[in-house]
Amino acid sequence: MPEKSLPRRRFLAWLGASAAMPVMAACGGGSAEAKDYPVHYSEAEWRKRLTPEQFYILREEGTERPYSSPLLKEKRKGTFVCAADGNPLFSSATKYESGTGWPSFWKPLSGGIGTSTDYKLGYPRTEVHCSRCGGHLGHVFNDGPRPTGKRYCMNGDAMLFELA
Repeated sequence: MPEKSLPRRRFLAWLGASAAMPVMAACGGGSAEAKDYPVHYSEAEWRKRLTPEQFYILREEGTERPYSSPLLKEKRKGTFVCAADGNPLFSSATKYESGTGWPSFWKPLSGGIGTSTDYKLGYPRTEVHCSRCGGHLGHVFNDGPRPTGKRYCMNGDAMLFELA
């Protein structure tokens, strides 16, 4: 093997490994247990209380497939609550069609959510979680409608709908 190709191969291996880091970090999921929330259970208890899809999203910070949630088309008057603990999160009055494939809202209910910074894709995003159990709900972006300009892009499997 020629000696000139060895440094180039090392460089390409390093480049490939560094490019894969954000993807690997995103796939690993996280845990909503980092902070002590008022509602908390062991992992085994959460698994009993939640469906596999809900556990994946709420407790492992997963994401559902776009356009897969029945809540995407929910248009009745009511409240969207956390599927893990029933905490009221969003009013149906703030729901809108964002075209992204996930239920979207322009404003949360007071005290319903918390936020943190998420670097799983290699750049900062604002993660949205339930203020009572810490369950992962989705992310908030600055491309929403007036009056807030926010788009709370939520996983439908992380929520339940309560009719008014």
